[in-house]
Amino acid sequence: MGAEALVGTLTQIDPARQRAVVEALRQHLPAHALLFRAEETRPYECDGLSAYRALPMVVALPETEAQVVAVLKTCHAMGVPVVPRGAGTGLSGGALPNSAGVLLGMAKFNRLLSIDPLSRIARVQPGVRNAAISEAAAPHGLYYAPDPSSQIACSIGGNIAENSGGVHCLKYGLTVNNVLRVRGYTMAGEPITFGSEALDAAGYDLLTLIIGSEGMLAVTVEATVRLVPRPQTAQVIMASFDTVETAGQAVAEVIAAGLIPAGLEMMDQPATRAVEEFVHAGYDLDAAAILLCESDGTPEEVAEEMTRMKAVLSQAGATQLRVSANEEERSRFWAGRKAAFPAVGRISPDYYCMDGTIPRKRLGEILRFIAEMEKKYDLRCPNVFHAGDGNLHPLILFDANEPDQLQRTEAFAAEVLEKCVALGGTITGEHGVGIEKINQMCTQFGAAELAVFRAVKRAFDPQELLNPGKNIPSLHRCAEYGQMHVRSAAVAFADIPRF
Repeated sequence: MGAEALVGTLTQIDPARQRAVVEALRQHLPAHALLFRAEETRPYECDGLSAYRALPMVVALPETEAQVVAVLKTCHAMGVPVVPRGAGTGLSGGALPNSAGVLLGMAKFNRLLSIDPLSRIARVQPGVRNAAISEAAAPHGLYYAPDPSSQIACSIGGNIAENSGGVHCLKYGLTVNNVLRVRGYTMAGEPITFGSEALDAAGYDLLTLIIGSEGMLAVTVEATVRLVPRPQTAQVIMASFDTVETAGQAVAEVIAAGLIPAGLEMMDQPATRAVEEFVHAGYDLDAAAILLCESDGTPEEVAEEMTRMKAVLSQAGATQLRVSANEEERSRFWAGRKAAFPAVGRISPDYYCMDGTIPRKRLGEILRFIAEMEKKYDLRCPNVFHAGDGNLHPLILFDANEPDQLQRTEAFAAEVLEKCVALGGTITGEHGVGIEKINQMCTQFGAAELAVFRAVKRAFDPQELLNPGKNIPSLHRCAEYGQMHVRSAAVAFADIPRF
């Protein structure tokens, strides 16, 4: 069963059930916070993965913690699924509604509760925008490091659910490395806290369990995040290469030299050309691929690191090196990279943004494979990468108005993700699994691992009502998916099904 087929099972709303749930929730929510008519719920039918849509039976928009608890307890008692939603910028269908359930929108929890510049922490509600934390911390010379491309819109609650990264995650880490404490409620409406504001918390490290759990274990109502000092200065090198393979090898050589850039991003020529028309970032459009390599810190640290980085890149085959002359140019280089997704949206009716991770030394190999898939499926695919940690973002361009293009796109994406696993990587780096990659979970994990995942889910949510059908595939789904594939002795992992 593909993601499209899964969505097809969620599209029928039972009117009698809807009336019963609305009536029960009216006891706890004001009228304006409860939506159930089709024209009201339509804006919530998908997240950033707009290829898959389903109308929620009911949308609840609580404004207080007491209302969140009441919604959860009511739905728990009635056996109604609940799908938590932040800003809806996710790209894996993690917030896709359930047409037999309630979509729990947390956007109104948008207060920045406190900033402690001495401890370098901020307490925020889950609806606070990622970029707003840095804006509020700026007067103290601090900022919040994880910076997804959607940071002007995405919420911290969604970042926690998907363990989001960003262009500077190589040096500063993902969400999991920058969140100290999460407070929330289970599906039964019981309060629960993960982590602490101290250096460590007693017992099992459940904080790393909730981060990246895709809203399946608890609903976040508050988070304590780590703030870091804003660097005194920063510079970016734009390095040009005449082949994507050479650029990929250069990434490995930068890391092997002991350098940890603040950001190390790669874009191939189709991506840079799409971006340049949109942002005018100043990219080298003759290069087959470019690397953006940033150094930050004190002026002395940056000067030394830039000298070393230029030497490594030159030796690795860079045909041109251009260093940002000032802060305006540095920001423009990064603005182009962060605008890659909307830029390709200007040149294609639809696009499918993927997210897989491979060992850095295999970048050239995966790029050659993607080029083969472009020919096989007759679809274009510009590529952008968090190259420093091997996180791929191929952007498959398609037209949903053409009958088979979505299906070809799904097949293209599946082959690339399974190739990531075969190369020693993983099917996601920062977007999560949601419904998009649920079949590939059967590729990456065996029955024993999936059984452990399901056991963890049931420990928090015995009735499996919180965001059901996402992330963790059933054994039946994996069996069906396995039957669609043939075994190949050439695959490094014996249990990886292939097309």
